[in-house]
Amino acid sequence: MDIVLRAAAAYVFIVVLIRVTGRRELSSMGPTDLVLLVVIGDLIQNGVTQSDMSVTGVTIAVTTFALLALGSSYLAFKSRRMRRIIEGIPLIVVQDGVPVEPNLRSERMTVDDVMEEARRQQIERLDQIKWGVLEANGSMSFIKR
Repeated sequence: MDIVLRAAAAYVFIVVLIRVTGRRELSSMGPTDLVLLVVIGDLIQNGVTQSDMSVTGVTIAVTTFALLALGSSYLAFKSRRMRRIIEGIPLIVVQDGVPVEPNLRSERMTVDDVMEEARRQQIERLDQIKWGVLEANGSMSFIKR
């Protein structure tokens, strides 16, 4: 019964925390959001079923990570330099219909990966693309010729 009560308390806390910190769609999650999501799961599991028997310990640990995530988000909002460090920068992977191989290699992408996304955006061939950009959030944008 103790585990059930601790799990319920942790669940309520996380729901409130998510409502306070704001919601984002999975496709637009940044690196700090992903870290927060993974770490919260691990911390909750430890606090509910493992050796840390206190709900207070879980609450403090998760709050710490949430505050760090909010702080990172605020820094990225206020400073262009920090935004580039925290969130990354867009990268051109196709220019004037030609794949930019060094950029593709650095992101471990293939031309097939680019074409798959291009087809989703109704583009049939590379020569129809003026610029193909891998955005900082992982999505791809294309500007047609």
